[in-house]
Amino acid sequence: MLDALFGSILTAGITPQSFFICMAVSLFLGALVAAVYMFKNTYTQSMAITLALLPVLVQSIILLVNGNLGAGVAVAGAFSLVRFRSAAGTARDITCIFLAMTLGLATGMGYIGIAAATGLAVCLLLTVYSALSFGKKPEEQKELKITIPENLDYTGLFDDLFDTYTRAAELVSVRTTGMGSLYNLHYHITLRSAEIEKEMLDAIRCRNGNLDIICGKVPQVRETL
Repeated sequence: MLDALFGSILTAGITPQSFFICMAVSLFLGALVAAVYMFKNTYTQSMAITLALLPVLVQSIILLVNGNLGAGVAVAGAFSLVRFRSAAGTARDITCIFLAMTLGLATGMGYIGIAAATGLAVCLLLTVYSALSFGKKPEEQKELKITIPENLDYTGLFDDLFDTYTRAAELVSVRTTGMGSLYNLHYHITLRSAEIEKEMLDAIRCRNGNLDIICGKVPQVRETL
């Protein structure tokens, strides 16, 4: 039973029926990968269309090669001439591209059951992880910028306040401004709770002479592979 489900449908060679079955499965799985990629993600239309069509393109290439060593070398040589000049994608982009190529490779070799099982399982996991915000930084993490006059020693100046209002605080950088009359302190902090943010800012204002304070989200780094 499992051998029939996960075996190749191309054991008797490529027939019109097997070709269209492989193409239909590739298009369905490509559309599924594209839909999962768009879920809770910033995307472009061109990227979504590319992911939807990539499996059937890879499948067609594998069917054309079909064990022919010469054709395989020719295809590898043709692809080696391609120069990718686009900006590096995010880790999620690369994951979905590899998934689409994997599914196209599986359907191109006739392993429809393996392609469907792999596609459904990975797409389900990607959706669940995104819905659960797996690996996302806590919302209490903030970027804090404080301006102080030059006559204040910033070393340990706000440590007692950070002990009261935060679980962690790190001084990232110090910059002078106003012709050296002011210091800009840049912190990454983790609040004990979101409700005490204003109370913490009021306490800092009393200590820095009511100069500028900026508190916001930590900038998201564009992760690449």
